[in-house]
Amino acid sequence: MGKLLCDSTATLQSPSPTVQWREPPTADDVDLVDQSTAAAAVEAAEKTISAAATTAWDDVYGLEEQQRRHLQRLHAMGVLWKHPGKGQTTSPPVVFRLSHGGEVSSDGNCLFTASQKAIGSCGGGIVGDARDLRRRTVRRFLEDFGSAGEEEKEVIAEAIRHMYSPDLKSGWGIHIVQEEKMLAKKDERECLDSAIDELMQIGMQRETAAESIYRERCLPVNDGPSWAKYMSISGSSEDEHDIITLQYTEDGLLSVDENREGHAAAFGDDIAIECLATEFKREIYVVQAHGADGMVDEENCVFFLPHKPRCEIIESPLFLFMKGTGWCGGGADHYEPLIANASPMISHEKVALVL
Repeated sequence: MGKLLCDSTATLQSPSPTVQWREPPTADDVDLVDQSTAAAAVEAAEKTISAAATTAWDDVYGLEEQQRRHLQRLHAMGVLWKHPGKGQTTSPPVVFRLSHGGEVSSDGNCLFTASQKAIGSCGGGIVGDARDLRRRTVRRFLEDFGSAGEEEKEVIAEAIRHMYSPDLKSGWGIHIVQEEKMLAKKDERECLDSAIDELMQIGMQRETAAESIYRERCLPVNDGPSWAKYMSISGSSEDEHDIITLQYTEDGLLSVDENREGHAAAFGDDIAIECLATEFKREIYVVQAHGADGMVDEENCVFFLPHKPRCEIIESPLFLFMKGTGWCGGGADHYEPLIANASPMISHEKVALVL
């Protein structure tokens, strides 16, 4: 609702992932840990952990079998993390066993909802709701951006333009569709509609008229201050702005999503994750799992994408989960919390991954 489609000869196809129904776990599925050199007591304990891992990921919706097997292995064997800060040479490494923290609403606020749950699960104290975390993220960004030098500000602005105001003359070898984000003040929507109607009365098509008016009168997301306004939008009636999305193919305008009801929220990006990491003085790892359509083999279908804070690391890391579906993970923009349970240290050879 609220999206205008242009007439176009372009045909967009995105293959749907094949999610197989899974068979009941067998003994071989449960026995995930390499026990060739383990003593009998250790072997029995590791089998118990592996069985728990199967339970931890067995009921997570939307996973392909190769994703599920790899995530079960991560839970069974754990990932090793060592504090990277100065003066922490005597701090012992920690092994975290990662389990799914539950689904969250796909309302555009999932980064902040998932982060809230992940922080709460590790005893991070009261952090407020998702909207509170969004506000803290924007405030942290404005403080850091305000203290940055001009060269660093331009680097940040270039990253923002790449995401939200791309150069439509390039990038088509990678993207089928590119988007531009514009911000319309809620209290100006009626005036914008009137201006669009005036152009339609002289023969202009609705979508073309809308594109023209929004480009002329709305704020593009192309620098630090406009990013802060954009990332403040939670899809609430209390927001100052509505998000307008202009979609393009190489042939020209594809659609105008006018977001008539103002429910669209700004999806948390890498800049927002870095701000969250800085706010809580800890690393944040996004665990991204790709399916068979991601053109990766099973051994490499799970990636850990680190986001480091712009300050000293004080706390243990947070982990967020992103399922990769569709072409090369495209369209998988949904975060869910991961629960990181600390376990006793074991040898480096016994863990699934060293971070």
